[in-house]
Amino acid sequence: MAGAILAARLQRVPVLLDGFVVCSAAAVLHALDASALDHCLAAHVAAESAHAEVLRRLGKTPLVDLGIPGGEGVGAALAVALVRAAVACHDGMATFAEAGAVGKE
Repeated sequence: MAGAILAARLQRVPVLLDGFVVCSAAAVLHALDASALDHCLAAHVAAESAHAEVLRRLGKTPLVDLGIPGGEGVGAALAVALVRAAVACHDGMATFAEAGAVGKE
């Protein structure tokens, strides 16, 4: 898992960290270089307290916190929809210059 996360970084592919095991693998990279996970977002925090502690040490705030136990991918599935919505809002938003031009017509 650490290798896949590193390969994604080298290819400029964002990664959603989902679950305790994945975050533990990511922690190895973080221990080697604190910026190694700059391309990663924490999808969710599992109900297990150890997962919250790993995220805290990684400096990652989970996108979703619904008290879902385990890392069966549910958090990532929800987080993907949230990230896609955020990107759509960002891409569809007018710049200040464009918004100002509309108001002056």
